[in-house]
Amino acid sequence: MSLTPGILRQGEGIDDVHWNILGQVYTPKSVTEDCFSWHALLPSESFVPPHVHPTQDEYIQVQSGALDLVLNGEHLHAKEGDLVCMPRGIAHGIFNNTGHDVNCLFWVTPTGRLVELFRKLHNMARPDEVVAISPEYDVRFLPPVRAADVLGMG
Repeated sequence: MSLTPGILRQGEGIDDVHWNILGQVYTPKSVTEDCFSWHALLPSESFVPPHVHPTQDEYIQVQSGALDLVLNGEHLHAKEGDLVCMPRGIAHGIFNNTGHDVNCLFWVTPTGRLVELFRKLHNMARPDEVVAISPEYDVRFLPPVRAADVLGMG
């Protein structure tokens, strides 16, 4: 996999791909062996449960809106323009509690098997299925947390 030079326009994905992963829309922007990036539309009140990438560093550039995060047990808030850094092996969860859609650019390095996982998860409807197959692709989900715990109200 080598990087293709050029511009991928807003709303465009590689090969016009858009994955629906539990209601969130992921649009792949670049894929090489070293790095995988994707645009994410996180609808209001959606979330990515706490999980770990044992072999990848992950980043989020918040483009519009804001996110609540749990990162290594700490509750954080990222707003438009912020960069979130999530080192490999560190548990993290991502929550859109804004009441509005949030747009972000995500990327991981190295790519690992994440593209394969997203292809597998596309249009999968049950969260328990997502959790069950993800370890095969080097992503491990943690036990669920309550939203009140994420917001520090628990």
